[in-house]
Order: sequence, then structure tokens, then C-alpha cells
Amino acid sequence: MKIAVIGGGAAGFFAAISCKQHHPEADVTIYEKTTKVLSKVKISGGGRCNVTHACYNNAALSKYYPRGEKFLKKAFSQFAVEDTVNWYESQGVSLKTEADNRMFPDSDDSQTIVDCLLTEARKLGVKVNLKCGVNDIEQVNSIFQLQTEGAVYEVDKVIVTIGGTPKQTMLSWIEKLGHSIQPPVPSLFTFNMPNDPIRELMGLSVEHAAVKVQGSKLKSEGPLLITHWGMSGPAVLKLSAFGARILADLGYDFKIQVNWVNEAESILRTTIADFQQAHTKKKMLNGHPFEIPSRLWEFLINKIGLRNDILWGELGNKGINKLVNVLINDIYEVKGKTTFKEEFVTCGGVSLSEIDVKTMQSRVVEGMYFAGEVMDIDGVTGGFNFQAAWTTGYIAGKLG
Repeated sequence: MKIAVIGGGAAGFFAAISCKQHHPEADVTIYEKTTKVLSKVKISGGGRCNVTHACYNNAALSKYYPRGEKFLKKAFSQFAVEDTVNWYESQGVSLKTEADNRMFPDSDDSQTIVDCLLTEARKLGVKVNLKCGVNDIEQVNSIFQLQTEGAVYEVDKVIVTIGGTPKQTMLSWIEKLGHSIQPPVPSLFTFNMPNDPIRELMGLSVEHAAVKVQGSKLKSEGPLLITHWGMSGPAVLKLSAFGARILADLGYDFKIQVNWVNEAESILRTTIADFQQAHTKKKMLNGHPFEIPSRLWEFLINKIGLRNDILWGELGNKGINKLVNVLINDIYEVKGKTTFKEEFVTCGGVSLSEIDVKTMQSRVVEGMYFAGEVMDIDGVTGGFNFQAAWTTGYIAGKLG
């Protein structure tokens, strides 16, 4: 039995390895269009490779996927986070869990994961064809003919693991076989705020902010980072993932409301009143009761037009209203986006309704399987996209 795995990324290698484990006699070849395999694994997590996320409840884990939640919840019953950890440990690669539950190799080096996958694939006899992009596929009498630049290859089964693509035209050969494609749009991106003075605070982070897109139901919370371009951090990235299609429709031109203290107005007013009573003679610039950096506090004080030497005791009702508003309803204009680090993630891809979650086999073309981001699946940042790759790659490789 000849198996073609199209794409030499995380899902492709895991599918190929799974294939050889379940079908040792099969001839398994990875077809990779570039000169390198596992390039995304190499650069992920700042070169450390965020392998997965320490969430061992499958229902909770699936909620981190803006697209594919129900699909993956079922898939995780076959191969979940615990299975990922056990698999890597069985290969001699131990993983560690950080405070935010992201999991990395103990070595803190993505090359450890790359070497692990390459070594296991080599050991099992997986072949790798580099600079061998598949341009078209035809199925003739249940045999797949793979057309590349230099040759035509005939195989019995195909596992497609080409990852996310920026343009739908790159998936036209899959569409031609009868599959429906959800149009790809970017996910996981930072917000650009050209000319906004907030950018002068670049490098500053707030541990627990809440962000909402005006005129929509989109909101998220978590750490927020101010960058040279605008805003990033988990709160913004999560918003960009769950709002990928809505924000694309808005042309990446919209306004956000930031709640810097992530508190309700009533609680905030009580906090201010208590602090004001206890510190009437204190300069507002010199102290406050909120868990935000002093540079941001100074920025917000100036933004609402308060004097630099104003005392807490001098702040009247009008000033309190301005302060409350800027702390819980600070508005910024977003114009454009920037890819998060080097991690290019898209939402969109092959429609999940046309894939059998138990096997990852196409419901349209028998003998064709899918794994990874080529499907309409994507997760927020934190190791979730890799976990989806390991899970779907493992299942697809079984050729069920």
C-alpha cells in the first residue's frame, strides 16, 4: 500500500509516523514543496516550540478553538494532551509546564522536537521528497495520481497536511475534487494603531485587561501588551482569533474598548472612594489602588486632562467620572493588523462537514484524508494549533 502525505509540517510528520506505526508494511512518503521540513515547528514559541497546552479536560480544551470546537472535542477522545505528552516522553523528550499552562520541551529548544520527529520517521522508514510540491491530484479507478513539477506519482491513499494558506486559490486542486472550502482569512494577529500615542508605552504589559470590539459581541480578557505598532498579548490575540471573519469583513478598521482594570463600574467607584478618603493629600501621580503600571497610570491621567500635581482630595465628581471612564472604557482606533511573530495562522480551509471525525477521511473522496490547519480548524495561541495537528495527524495516519 502506497501512502502519500502532502506537506512536511507537524501534522504531516505525525500522520506519516502514525501511518507506519499502524501499517508497518505500507510505503509512506512525505511530499514537501520547499527545501525544509518542520519549519513552523522550528520557529514556534520563539524557537522553543510550544508543543501543547496542559489542559487535560477535552471539553475545556476544545473551547480554545474558534473554528472546530465540536469536531475536535470528538477527535480528542482518540488522542488528547495526555497522549501527546506520553508520546514525546516515550521518545525520550520530556515536556515541562509553565505558569500559563503552555508546555515546552525541557531543553527549551524547538530543535529537540524537530529532531525527535525526524528520527522517528527515519527509524520507521518514512521517505521524504523535498522540493516536490503537488500541483494536482486525479483519482483514476481508486488510484490517486499526484502531479508534481517533475513527475506523476501513483498512490493508494493520500493524507493532505499542507497547513493554512492565505489564498483560496492554493486549495483549488482540493476544491476540484468536490470539496467545499471555507475562505481563508488571517487569525492570530496584533492590532495596529498608527499615530496613537499609546505606542510610546511599547513593551508595557497589563496582567488582566478586558478588550471589546465596538458594535459587536466580540470580547476577551487576559494579559495585554503595548507594542511599537499598537496592542498585542493574549487578550488581543484571542479576540483576533475568535473575531477573524468579522474583523476581516470590517477591513481591519474598527474601534476597541479597553477595560484596564477588568472591574465593574460599581466596584471601581468604591475602590476610588476608599482610596481617596485614605489619601486626600497624596498626589494622584504618586499612587493609586489599581494593578496597572505607573507609566500607564500617568498616560491615562494626562489623557483625561488632569494636572500632574493634582491631589486625590481635589478630585471632584466630574474628575471621578472621567477617571472611571478611561479605566473601564478607554477607546482606541484600530487600522490594520500585523502577523503575530512568525506564526502565520489562518481560519478557513476544507469544510469539517465533509470530513469524518472518527477517521479524518473525506466524505467526498474515498481514500483521501486530512490533518492539521488545511481543515477549517484553528486555535488561539498557547500550543493549541500543534495539539490539533498531533491529534488529527494521529487519527488520519490510522487510515480508518
